[in-house]
Amino acid sequence: MSRRHRGRATGDPVTYQTPLPAGGVQLETFLPWTLVRRGLKKQVITPLDAPQAFLDEARRERLVREADEDSPLMRAFGLACHWQRLLDEGRFNSITEIAAAEGIDRGQASKIAQLARVAPDIVEACVSGRAKGLTLQRLIRRPVPTAWDAQRAQYRQFP
Repeated sequence: MSRRHRGRATGDPVTYQTPLPAGGVQLETFLPWTLVRRGLKKQVITPLDAPQAFLDEARRERLVREADEDSPLMRAFGLACHWQRLLDEGRFNSITEIAAAEGIDRGQASKIAQLARVAPDIVEACVSGRAKGLTLQRLIRRPVPTAWDAQRAQYRQFP
């Protein structure tokens, strides 16, 4: 393999023989793809003339991959959901106990815990990257309203 092609593997046609009562029929399926190694990850590259539905799905996957997955806001949403589950299961009786177990300030823990009440469409906008101006500090600056309509009105300035 030449240096130029190192780290690449291309797809070849796959031929199947299907036994039928009247004789075998040869079917050939060709999937043009290229497997590219990028660091420790492998990525499948498809040609530009792929079907439109596949291109749309690839675009959505690219947007999700490019979104900031490990931002402080995403970690806070995950922590809030985890703490809410602990409270629902009865492992802890209050946020004060959780804060003591986690070793953080009770006020900060209560601010993070209120993120479990955020409306699902606001969380989805944060995850997909549509609400770029909505940060953790802006979310916990004021108490999160319990009504989802009030939350949407409070955070409507962020698309």
